[in-house]
Formats: sequence, C-alpha cells, structure tokens
Amino acid sequence: MNDAAMPRVLLVEDDPTSRAFLAAAIKALPARVDEVDNVAAAVARATATRHDLWLVDAHLPDGTGHAVLRALRGLHPDTVALAHTASSQPDVAASLRAAGFADVLVKPLSATTLQSAVRARLEVRPGDVPKRPLWDDATAATALNGNTAHVQALRTLFADDLKQLRERVRNAAAREDHPGIESELHKLLASCGFVGAVRLGDAAAALRRAPGDAEQLAAFERIADETAAAFAWRTPASR
Repeated sequence: MNDAAMPRVLLVEDDPTSRAFLAAAIKALPARVDEVDNVAAAVARATATRHDLWLVDAHLPDGTGHAVLRALRGLHPDTVALAHTASSQPDVAASLRAAGFADVLVKPLSATTLQSAVRARLEVRPGDVPKRPLWDDATAATALNGNTAHVQALRTLFADDLKQLRERVRNAAAREDHPGIESELHKLLASCGFVGAVRLGDAAAALRRAPGDAEQLAAFERIADETAAAFAWRTPASR
C-alpha cells in the first residue's frame, strides 16, 4: 500500500509521550498521522488537509475536545471523530458522545485497543497490510519518543523472551487453549509496537483473530524465528 492509498488521521494530543505512543500505534495499521498539540493547530491542519478520522484529546491547553470538534465540524461535517481521555467517569464519556464523538477511548490503553477502534472506523483490514520489515527503527523510535537507548534496551529484553513466548504459544495451541494463546498475543502486540517488531506484530494479530488456524500458527512461529535471527546478527554498533 503506497502512502497516497493509506487513510489519514489527525491526532490531537498535547502530551508528547502519549502523542508518540498513539501516533506509532496508528501508523502501524498502516495509516498516515498528522500530529498537533492544541485546538488552533488542529483547525489549521484540518483546513489544509482532509482527514479520514480525527482522534482528539478531551482536555487541551487552549480548549476542550468539544471545542475542537465544533471547529472541525465547521470544516468537514462528516468526518468520523474519536475522543481519548484519562477520565473514566461515565458522565465524561456520555458528554463527549453527545457532542458527536463516535467513541471515547480511556487512557491508558493498549496499542491493540486503539488500533481496533481506529480500524473499525476506517475499515482498514489487517489482510490489506503489505509485508513489512522485521525491525522498524522509525516505529520504535516514535513509540519511545526518540530515545534510542531505551529502544535498544527494550529490544534486548524482547528478543531474550521471544523464544520462550513462541514456545508458550505453541504449547497453548497443542492444548487447544485459545484463551491462553489470546493472552500471550495480547501482551506481545503491545511490545511489538514499542520495539518496532512490526512484521511479528502483524503475524500475532492474524493468529489472535484465528487462534485455531494451523497455517496462522505456522506463519507466526516462522516470523518469530526470523525476527529473533535478524536481531541476533545485528552488529553491536547498530544495536
């Protein structure tokens, strides 16, 4: 899928760490993401560019999610909008939905939860995602706010555990323990996003949707082995 064919998302979030995490998760769909941190910037970006979805923080330095949505609706009345908030109060979610948000995501949330919500609105099918690199440095750097030392430290831990995780998934499959497979893959998906193991993340998502599928299991195991091997031959300088 070329860049022009990817859906485009406007992400409005003032916290840099949260913004980096949310953006990395959405880009992994794949999708293009325009990142802004306030109401004025959101309106300016939406004026210049048409988006397929808006993902808006409920509380911003210069206004609220309600204010953002009102301003954006004046430009594009039909664009779907999702709100994200740290508040778990039911009345907050109800107020945001009443304002016109299609759904309200409560932070902290996993990359999988975010991707599922966005994918449902954009109709991005995982089967449409092209074959991606085993290790994507840009995705990992974005998820961890450009801290390459953290990226490499997390990748080392991830690679060290990958063989054991692969075996746990295989053993759960042998027992036809689908909840056990789902539990292992749920944790793995978030980790893949943080370390940039994007092809393994795609394989894990596919197996999670069909935990009893022998072909999906075989593909997952093969890509897990390829991911671990690719990490092992990297030079110390690149690691």
